[in-house]
Amino acid sequence: MDGRSAGISSNYTRSGNDYNKLNNHAPSSGRGRYRHATVRQWDNPPRNAPGRNEFYHSSGTRSSQNLQCRSVNPAQDFNALIKQEIMDDLVSKSDHFGHRYDGRNHGQYASLIKKYTSAAERPLNRAEQSQLIRLLQNFTATRSWNWRSLTTTLHSLTSAGVFTLHKPMDERVKLTQANLLSTLFDAIIFHCNQTPQARDIDAQGIANLLWAMAKMLDNGQERTPEFNEAVVALLSHVNAQKDQFKAQGIANLLWAMAKLVDNGLEPTPGLKEALAALLPLVNAQKDQFRAQAIANLLWAMAKLVDNELEPTPGLKEALAALLPLVNAQKDQFRAQAIASLLWAMAKLVDNELEPTPGLKEAVAALLPLVNAQKDQFRAQGIANLLWAMAKLVDNGLEQTAGCKEAVAGLLPLVNAQKDQFIPQAITNLLWAIAKLVDNGQEQTPELNEAVAALLPHVNTQKANFNPQEIANLLWAMAKLVDNGQRQTPELNEAVAALLPHVSALKANFSPQGIANLLWAMAKLVKNTQQQTPGLNEAVAALLPLVNVQKANFKPQGIANLLWAMAKLVDITQERTPELNEAVTALLPHVNAQKDQFIAQHVANLLWVMAKLMDNGQEQTPEFNAAVAALLPCVNAKKDQFNARDISNQLWAMAKLVENMQQTPGLNKAVATLLPHVKIQKANFKPQDIANMLWAMAKLVDSRYEQTPEFNKSVAALLTCVIVQKANFNPQEIANQLWAMAKLVDNGQEQTPGLYEAVAALLHRVNAQEDQFNAQGIANLLWSTAKLGELIELNVATSTCESLVYRISKNLQFSQEEISMSLWGVMVCCARLALVSKTNKSNVLEKHMDDLLTRLENTSPDNEEDRSIMIMASSWLGRACLVVRHYQTAISKTQADFRNQLQSCMPSLKIEEEKSLNSLPPVDLLLPDHNMVIEVQGPSHYVGGDFKTRKGSTLLKIALLQKSGFEVIEIPVNRLWNQDLMKPFIDQIKKRTNSQ
Repeated sequence: MDGRSAGISSNYTRSGNDYNKLNNHAPSSGRGRYRHATVRQWDNPPRNAPGRNEFYHSSGTRSSQNLQCRSVNPAQDFNALIKQEIMDDLVSKSDHFGHRYDGRNHGQYASLIKKYTSAAERPLNRAEQSQLIRLLQNFTATRSWNWRSLTTTLHSLTSAGVFTLHKPMDERVKLTQANLLSTLFDAIIFHCNQTPQARDIDAQGIANLLWAMAKMLDNGQERTPEFNEAVVALLSHVNAQKDQFKAQGIANLLWAMAKLVDNGLEPTPGLKEALAALLPLVNAQKDQFRAQAIANLLWAMAKLVDNELEPTPGLKEALAALLPLVNAQKDQFRAQAIASLLWAMAKLVDNELEPTPGLKEAVAALLPLVNAQKDQFRAQGIANLLWAMAKLVDNGLEQTAGCKEAVAGLLPLVNAQKDQFIPQAITNLLWAIAKLVDNGQEQTPELNEAVAALLPHVNTQKANFNPQEIANLLWAMAKLVDNGQRQTPELNEAVAALLPHVSALKANFSPQGIANLLWAMAKLVKNTQQQTPGLNEAVAALLPLVNVQKANFKPQGIANLLWAMAKLVDITQERTPELNEAVTALLPHVNAQKDQFIAQHVANLLWVMAKLMDNGQEQTPEFNAAVAALLPCVNAKKDQFNARDISNQLWAMAKLVENMQQTPGLNKAVATLLPHVKIQKANFKPQDIANMLWAMAKLVDSRYEQTPEFNKSVAALLTCVIVQKANFNPQEIANQLWAMAKLVDNGQEQTPGLYEAVAALLHRVNAQEDQFNAQGIANLLWSTAKLGELIELNVATSTCESLVYRISKNLQFSQEEISMSLWGVMVCCARLALVSKTNKSNVLEKHMDDLLTRLENTSPDNEEDRSIMIMASSWLGRACLVVRHYQTAISKTQADFRNQLQSCMPSLKIEEEKSLNSLPPVDLLLPDHNMVIEVQGPSHYVGGDFKTRKGSTLLKIALLQKSGFEVIEIPVNRLWNQDLMKPFIDQIKKRTNSQ
């Protein structure tokens, strides 16, 4: 998630420069006062007129040009500053000296205005500005003014707030501001462009002018063509004057350049050259910077990098020089500077600058100050600090005790200052809290109270959020809900308040905003299972924008968008034309940007492909190409996947293998991931464990080879099941037992921990029996039956009885679920019948009868369901109209044994692969003796141990016995030579009286 909306308030960075302090006299350039000697003057022709650089010389006395207001104490009396006679005197002086007037009295008057605001410790308020502006209608700068007068006037008036735009703005005030600025900019441009260079241009003046112009933009002024030209003209002198800049001027200049760029000024070659000239001075003068300057410089560098200026070696060296000063001067930083510094460091790290040891030490030095000065932070500072800490943690900085204490100290302030937060701050705060929680921050009562305090303001300020803030807010709320935040009425109201603005502002969302919004919508639908009209309209408004902006999405945006669409389809089961078009538009970009995806993106995208296919996605060439492009990335990034990534990918591989042909790429990707299951086993959450066991079972069911690494992975997961047995939800319990049964059914060896894992999960079934849905009940009955004698009979019986009771509550079962449940109940009855002649299975047989009727009513047409119907009818003694044709195969061991038996008993009638009562065929039938011989290969036993029979084996034996046949079971490992066969042949002779 991008936190670019998080900014630093203008009042966090001040000039800190008292250049041009007046005692009723304007100071001279570099000497403290104007000289009364002859000064160079010039005509004031149009800027494009010839003769522009002709100069005239005349002298004037100090007394004739001295502002007559010595008795005025502006710090105490604003009214003394707005007397008409002052302006009349200024106009008179300007008119009297004409082109020889150097502007000193105007500069002096501007300084007095600044003095008033400095003493008041605030800029002019709206009423004062309005009164003063009326007076300034005749305040006009000319090209005859000298450099000092220009810098004094513009800097002083800007600092005092004369050019601040209050909302709503009086048009007459705005016009006067524009006219005055126009004359000042014209004179500045004229001075800067003189050839040869004007002698009075100095470094401090350049710094003050650029600072003032940056401050104007920060206070609402627009960048006019004259403004831009003045900036370019001033920047051209930075390099020439670079050796004259002092520490404060360097800090002000870099702050100003950052502010100008942040307000839309294009980073021209001139700006880049000026920046390149200044950065080495930071290192050279590092020992001269005070705390405020250090904060301003780091803030400026962060802003420049955030506005896509390349982090040059010079910038990195300047950063390296400044960071140790943070620790050295940590006790000098005030609250605003602390907020600016942490914001800056977070921004630098977020823009992919390496979090060096120096940066980490600086952060560690600042964090204790947050708690120590918490009562000094204003609303903007609180927002910036929490945003910064969230960003730092999100970019890999450790969530230290200092970080946690700082967060804990700030959270109560959110509630205390909730009415002071502007829309941007509300957005940044909720985003930050969501990010911190997503990175492991404990959801303390203070955190929950902060969220609760902010949510009503989302509704109140809904009309004031810009598109990026709307996207970030919905992302934050979705993230909070995804991490367990309770969906209070206030949260639902906040979401509902924002959704209409998605449709209204749809044309203004950036590609990242579109991606974040659709991700948020999918998460909200996933966690609420509710599709409100507002949410549906918002999704419908956004989907067409995916196609429009398809070329502009970054890798993370592509991954988030496809995840969102896969999730929406998975939940709603609805594939609209707009959604299909959006997916189609994005798929080629997966291939195009494959080298840009990080490990998490690769994992999520493979999950997406599997989910889309699972929900009906066609295997178009673009789809197949996207899958093929991602699979090699698994191997390339294998060491970067976390536990959840491994789980998602194995689940995805299983789904893809189930729906696609096994490719070398898929098999290689699975093989790459398997060793990491054992490595990361301590980090898997219950859902991960359940998904991976399911995936392993599915892979084996799709004929994936059970390699030694595969078996080790299964063993590692079974250990995890035992450890986390108390944390699985009903669906996870059912899925895992289904997976274990599938693995066993497909020849999985009896891995250590299998019995313990099964027992641990079955114990949880009875505790949660009322929470299983129809699919869960069917999976449990089927898997309990499949595992046969691995599960103790009394446990299997009690589980079956509790589950069939739930079936009787008229749950809606699909045909497959009825069939699986019926087969499970049959096996349980079979096991009871094999060990007891009592009527314990009567109750279960009633449920079996009901399930058979329900299955018959669905008219199944697949062979497996028909076979189950035949077996159930046989057990219950019901007529069955279904006929099943079985394929037969005679193993070599079976043939050898038949031949040996026949040679020992030539007169014995033996039939092979005979289907009795439409039941599955038996290996050998001795029809004259009602005897069946079953040669049991390893597939009839759990783990092939030739001891623990599977449920299908037990059911076949019980059905044959119920039909009146005697059954002799011979494990195939007892038939490998004639000596081993002999005891069984002797037994058959005895049973058939053929001795």
